[in-house]
Parts: sequence; C-alpha cells; structure tokens
Amino acid sequence: MASLTELVAPAALRDGRTRMDHLTALASSGVHVLAAADGPSVWTQMVGSALIGLREGLETGIVVMVLIAFVVKTDRRDALKWIWAGVGAAVAMTLVVFLVIHFGTSTMTPLAAETIAGVASLVAVGIVTFMVLWMSEASSHISADLKSGMSKALLTGGASVLGLAFLAVGREGFETALLMVGYAESVSGGLWPLLGLVVGIVGAIVLTVLIYRGAIRMNLSVFFTYTGLFLIVVAAGILTYGIRALQTVGWLPGLGNTAFDVSETYDASSWYGTILGGIFNVRPDPTVLQVIAWIVYVVVVTTIFFRRQRAGHRAIAARTSDESSAPVEPAPERNPQ
Repeated sequence: MASLTELVAPAALRDGRTRMDHLTALASSGVHVLAAADGPSVWTQMVGSALIGLREGLETGIVVMVLIAFVVKTDRRDALKWIWAGVGAAVAMTLVVFLVIHFGTSTMTPLAAETIAGVASLVAVGIVTFMVLWMSEASSHISADLKSGMSKALLTGGASVLGLAFLAVGREGFETALLMVGYAESVSGGLWPLLGLVVGIVGAIVLTVLIYRGAIRMNLSVFFTYTGLFLIVVAAGILTYGIRALQTVGWLPGLGNTAFDVSETYDASSWYGTILGGIFNVRPDPTVLQVIAWIVYVVVVTTIFFRRQRAGHRAIAARTSDESSAPVEPAPERNPQ
C-alpha cells in the first residue's frame, strides 16, 4: 500500500526521486545506465559507425583529391609531400581528440563520465549540424575555393601548403571525432564503433582512389544529399542521448516525465530494435524533452538543409548562365596591307 508521502508528493519530488534512483544505479554499477542491458550488437555498432566513416572519409578524400589534382596539373609535384604532411597531421589530431575524450571518461567517476558524455554529445551535434548545413551549399564551390587557396599557398611556400591541407582535412576530422565520440558513447562506449569507423574510412579511401583514376563515376550531389540526411537523423539520436544523460545527472529536468513506453510491444533486443537503437539511439521509453528535441531538430535542420542545397544549385545555374551569355569579343581584323 502506498504511503501518504507517495500519494501527496508533488511532481518535482517524484522527478527528483526518479533521478536519484538513476544516479544510485549508475554509481553502484559503474557503467552507463543509458544503454540497454545487453547493448546493441557488434554488427549494429560497426554498421552505424562504418556509414559515418564512409561519408566523412569520402568527403575528406575528395578534398585531398582536389588538392593533389591541382598541384599535379600545375606541375608542382614538389608540393605533394607538404600536402601529405598536412593530411597526416590532421589524421593524427583527429585520433588524439577522439581517444582523449573517449578514453578520458573511463578514468572518471560514473557520474562525471555521464556528464562529459552528455556535454560532448551536444557539442558534437552542434558541430555536425553546422558542417552538414555548410556542405549542403558549399559543395557547389568547394573545389574552386580549394584551388584558389592552393594557388596562393604555392606562392607562399611549403608551410602554407601544409597548413592548407591540415585545415581542410582537420576540419572534417574534428567533426568526425566529435560525432564518433557521441555515437560511441550512445551505443556502447566500447571499441567496436571505432573499428567500424576504420572500415568505413578504408572503403572511402578505395572509392576516392577509384574516382581519381576514373575507374568509377559517382553522382556526388546525390551521395551527399542522402548521407547528409542520414547524419541528421544520427545527430538527432545523439542529441536525445545527450539530453537523457544530462537529465540523469540532474542538469536538465524531466527525467520522470516519460512521453510513452512501448516496452511491451517494442523488443529492443530484436533485429529492428538493435538497428534502431544502435544507429539512431531509439529507445522504447523516451522522456517528453527527448521527443520534443528530436522532432524539432529533424524538422528544422532538414528544412534548412534543403533550402541551402537549393540555394547552392541556383548559384551554380546563375554562374553557368552568366558564363554562357557573356559576350565574346571579336577577333581583331588583319591589316589588309
């Protein structure tokens, strides 16, 4: 029989009790309580991160391919070593950022690790959102921008070429590192997502080489459209994970306000539950704040994504039209004498 306190306790007190129960479970278990009991399968963890690695790796590969093709075409092969040095430095920076954040949380208390994971997830969502929206419009002129930057760097010297390659690749790498930290924490916190990322990056390298050599042709606009939408949904899942983590440690309210609970019909351990939970962080009992945040994020970001993409396409069409309609100066007549 319920006690009098339980019957008259206000909603805030019940929410506080729920949060305390979660904190107690978290502290006593020493593991993340946000994941399912068994956690996503190894296959699911690797597939999600491999898709992220493929998309981000191909985007980075295209950047490197443009830089290399430009110096080769301008007969400046001596600059290749500086490009590869910049790429290597950017890759090393990416690995350091990922490992420091990912494994640094293992030395903390469970509550501190959960807090860091929640904050890192929200930061990752912010950066990934910016990069996805930027790429949706910048993809139409990124090649010209890189070539312009490289032509100036070649005049300055090797250090400038290295810096340009480092910034161009490091920007993508930093985005990938933060995205993978949030994704890895939301699915397991183990090494399998990192392994899947490596598999995806290797696949991206192979595709980039084949594209560079002309062995295959790919509609990159369509590819980046669909993978951009995929990243938006993945980021929405990481956003809800970060919100849940901060609700668990008491930084955000509403942990006890469950929007719905379909645990009886939704089998999180089934094949579909494993895929949805592992890749998109879908859970059967989200809080109201999680549901609102997911819907608002997906609707708003997807709308902006397509608007910026259409703006980029219009810019290309306008530039092409201007170039085709530009008057051609007549050749000077020869002196009849």
